[in-house]
Amino acid sequence: MSSEIILTIRKELEKNADKSTRESGTHFFKEEVHLYGVKSALVGKIAAQHFKSIKSLPKSEVFALCAELFQSDIMEESFIACDWAYALRAQFEAADLSVFEGWVSRYIHNWAACDTLCNHTLGSFIEMYPQFLANLKGWTQSPNRWVRRAAAVTLILPARKGLFLADVFAISDALLLDGDDLVQKGYGWALKEASRMHQAQVFEYILKHKARMPRTALRYAIEKMPPELRARAMQK
Repeated sequence: MSSEIILTIRKELEKNADKSTRESGTHFFKEEVHLYGVKSALVGKIAAQHFKSIKSLPKSEVFALCAELFQSDIMEESFIACDWAYALRAQFEAADLSVFEGWVSRYIHNWAACDTLCNHTLGSFIEMYPQFLANLKGWTQSPNRWVRRAAAVTLILPARKGLFLADVFAISDALLLDGDDLVQKGYGWALKEASRMHQAQVFEYILKHKARMPRTALRYAIEKMPPELRARAMQK
């Protein structure tokens, strides 16, 4: 079953691959990425279509399929793995964190895969099991840039709802001087989303830390703020 469905998906992706889509997709990344060249909307349809045939399987078997897709290091396959994992969110258990952490540390090699997995699957998991926010804070010390970015971008959707403000600040503190611009963008994005519901608190945080905050992170954090606040935040 597993080999058959993965093989079928790969053939379908190959059939729908487009050279111009592949070439344009690579322009968004500084690091090397591997793409079939299938438009994201069609990848989503393929993921949904084939999920119908596996949704009755035990969660462990679906997760094994996700791992097999991730291991290919091909963007479209990683997106399907992310969609399938998120589709099982009602079945998430505390023990699943070790599975998700393993995926991030072993299989994630670009910001798109990182954000797709973390925004949805891990973000939902943390809302269900907030006791593991401490684990996210530990990820900020990882030598792996994608694990560090994951610590921040896992909180994007919860922060948009107004959740976990203190934890967004704690993770931003830990990553404040990170020299990797993709990590900087990650925590800057988390601050930006937190400002939707907590504008005054986030603005105060930015003013307090902006002297040390890399400009990349600062730009992300203030992107959606009112013009007068953005101007004040950017003043030296």
